[in-house]
Amino acid sequence: MKKIVSLFGEESDVFTSLNEKARAYAASLSLEYVWTPMIPFQESAAIEALKDADAGIIDIDPYGESIFKEIADRTKLLVRFGVGFDKVDLAAASRFGIAVCRTAGANTLGVAEMALTLILTTRRMIATNQKCVASGQWTKNVAHETIGSTLGIVGFGAIGQAVADLLKGFNCKILAYDPYLNEAAMRAKGVKPTTLEELFTTADAISLHLPYTTETHNLIGRKLLERMKPSSIIVNTSRGNIIDEEALYEVLASNKIAGAGLDVFGVEPLPLSSPLLSLENIVMTPHVSSQTHESLWRIYELAIDIASDFFAGREPKHLLNPEYRAR
Repeated sequence: MKKIVSLFGEESDVFTSLNEKARAYAASLSLEYVWTPMIPFQESAAIEALKDADAGIIDIDPYGESIFKEIADRTKLLVRFGVGFDKVDLAAASRFGIAVCRTAGANTLGVAEMALTLILTTRRMIATNQKCVASGQWTKNVAHETIGSTLGIVGFGAIGQAVADLLKGFNCKILAYDPYLNEAAMRAKGVKPTTLEELFTTADAISLHLPYTTETHNLIGRKLLERMKPSSIIVNTSRGNIIDEEALYEVLASNKIAGAGLDVFGVEPLPLSSPLLSLENIVMTPHVSSQTHESLWRIYELAIDIASDFFAGREPKHLLNPEYRAR
C-alpha cells in the first residue's frame, strides 16, 4: 500500500477532523494516509517525515535540492496544498525524479468569496466603523456602494473569473486585464478587456488574482497606485509581493486612495513593525482566503485523488514538472 504523508495544517480540532476524513478517503482508495503537522516548518523535520513516504502533501514552505536529495529514494510525488508554487524548485525536483502537482481549482470559490468580502468590507468602511463603535465614537462615516460600480480584475484565470461571476449580481461594470488571454475569450465571460493603466485609472475597486513570478514582482507599484481615484480601493488575495507595500502605504497614509483589503503580504506573518498596521483605511487578514471547511476538504480530496492517479499509472492532474520523467 502506497503511503501519503501530509505536512499541511496546524494541530487543532478543525484540522484533526479534516485529516480523519482524509485518512478514511485515502483508505477507500487503498492508500495509507499519515498526518504530520509542520507548523512552524522545519526542513530537517520535513525530511524525516517524507523520507518514509511515497507521496507528500506540502504547504507553501520552501522545497529545494537539500530536501529532494534526502527523500528521492522513496518519495516520488509532492502535491502542493493550494495553487502557488513559487517556493518549490521544480527543476531540482525533476532532477531527482520527483513529480510536483498542485491542487488548482479546489480553492477557487473560497478565494473568490474572500475577495468579494474584502471588496465589500473595504468599500463600506467596516473596519473603520467597528473601531468607532469600540472607542465610543458614534461617527457616521459615509462610504461607497459596490452595486453599480466599476470593478477591475487583474489576472483573469479561474479565480478572477469566479470573482466576476459573483459581482455580476451587483450589476457591476467589470474590466479585466490578462495578457495571457485573448480579448474574445474575456468578452465571452461578460467583461471588458483593457490595459493595466486604464484599469487602474477607471475602476472603483481593483482585485488582484495573479501568480507570483519575476514578472509580477512589485507589478503594482507607485505609478499604477497613483493612477487610482481617491474613492477607489484595492484588494489582494493572490501574493503579497505583487504589490509594492511601501508605495501602497504611502498612498493609503496620504488618502490618495480610499482603502485596501489585504489577505497576503510580502513577509508572512506580517511583522509587527510594518507601517501598514498603523493605518485605519485598511482591512487585513492572515492569508486565510482558502481557509474554509469546504475549500479545505476540496483540496484534501483533490490531493489524494492526484496521488491515487499517479500510483495507478495515470496522468496526475495539475502536474507542474513533466520533465521529472526524464530522470
